[in-house]
Amino acid sequence: MNNLNLQDESIINHYQTELTGNLNDQLISDPSLEMTDSSYVYQQQLKRLFDILFSLTVLIAFSWVYVIIALLIRSDSRGKVIFKQQRTGKDDQAFWCYKFRTMVVNDHAHTNHAQKNDSRITGIGRFLRKSSLDELPQFFNVLMGSMSVVGPRPHMLKHTQEYRETIDHFMVRHSIKPGITGWAQVKGFRGNTTGNEMMENRVKHDIWYIENWSNKLDLKIIMLTARQVLRGHENAF
Repeated sequence: MNNLNLQDESIINHYQTELTGNLNDQLISDPSLEMTDSSYVYQQQLKRLFDILFSLTVLIAFSWVYVIIALLIRSDSRGKVIFKQQRTGKDDQAFWCYKFRTMVVNDHAHTNHAQKNDSRITGIGRFLRKSSLDELPQFFNVLMGSMSVVGPRPHMLKHTQEYRETIDHFMVRHSIKPGITGWAQVKGFRGNTTGNEMMENRVKHDIWYIENWSNKLDLKIIMLTARQVLRGHENAF
């Protein structure tokens, strides 16, 4: 796979169209960005196979955890166990993203990020968010093909619209499937964003991942994510 150099103005200009058509078609329309060689396709097939096998392993091995979490959520507050929200996926396509519900039912769940000490977060929800266990249902998203285990984190539709207008090259990150975890997250750029600077750094890390992607890098990110989950993260709230 050819690396994309963000210092190359031709690359930056190439992305100015940002999903005016199918971004994958745009990528392969330029010979300098050719990514369809047999080796790359084979690696992508391995990535999808890994996504399926890894997700099935998690879902089966931790099935008892799902049951316990569901019971705790039901006993802690009224509402559904699973919270679903439309988020932006590959090629700017919306999809239903699943999470364990961590908030009381409220009118702003689909528009406002969770804040530190957010009064909407339930008792069990605070633990789930801190431990990232609220993301476990997204392994169903991976099985369905709307997400990958590793990739840029998906955003609410509202926030995608806002960031695409204020953050340069923001939509480049949607040239691949979103992930449960990603390079930006293990580098500290996770959770709520307090301003454009933090989002710009997240986007830079996402684009770096796209440029340098390999299955070995995915394994590294998964291991770093596991360590982060065990240690906890200050932006997980």
